[in-house]
Amino acid sequence: MQTMFTLKNLIFSFLAVLFFMSCKTSKHAATVTNTVHVKNKSPKFIDNIEVTPGHTVTSSHNVKNAKQKNTVEVTQTNPYAGINSNIEKADFLQLKYAVMMDATVERLTNIALLQKMDEWWGTKYCLGGSTKNCIDCSAFTQTIFRDVYSTSLPRTAQEQYNLAEKIETDELKEGDLVFFGSNPRRITHVGIYVTNNKFFNASTSSGVTINDLNESYWKQRFQGGGRVLK
Repeated sequence: MQTMFTLKNLIFSFLAVLFFMSCKTSKHAATVTNTVHVKNKSPKFIDNIEVTPGHTVTSSHNVKNAKQKNTVEVTQTNPYAGINSNIEKADFLQLKYAVMMDATVERLTNIALLQKMDEWWGTKYCLGGSTKNCIDCSAFTQTIFRDVYSTSLPRTAQEQYNLAEKIETDELKEGDLVFFGSNPRRITHVGIYVTNNKFFNASTSSGVTINDLNESYWKQRFQGGGRVLK
């Protein structure tokens, strides 16, 4: 009986040793496997990699050629290159004043006139003035005729009226003068007709601005149009 107990103990001990050795071997194998797995996952930098805006070039590409290609793509042809900024400004002025005068852009072809008007726009009125600080109506028409039409006008509204060839209202064209006052012998205001019954002038209330011949104030005082040879 005792012999059988001893034999059982020996067998149990032997199996325990085998189990222990088996667990240790398995743990080692798992460690090796995990190590290899992690090693395969570790990041590896690729030689000759280059990143530029919108492009990634790896070692499988020709880096030199890629740079050249990128340069061509970035330096694209500008469809507006070479357009004179003055032309763009002229287009803007035509649109701006067409809206202000309720007219079509095609009717505003005198860009020099629009530019000069834009330059003087809002200048306040003062009797006898002739500068950007302040200007009166006849000095304004005198300045515009000198700078835009290369034409000399006398200094006062009455003198300009006396000089001009009288024309009917329906014959008015851009660059004609429009006169206002209590009667033809007392002309107190003058402006430059543009289109669509609108005229540029230096008014006492708003300075250099645009007005309409059909406005009640101007309609009551309108004495006719005049044309000066340019």
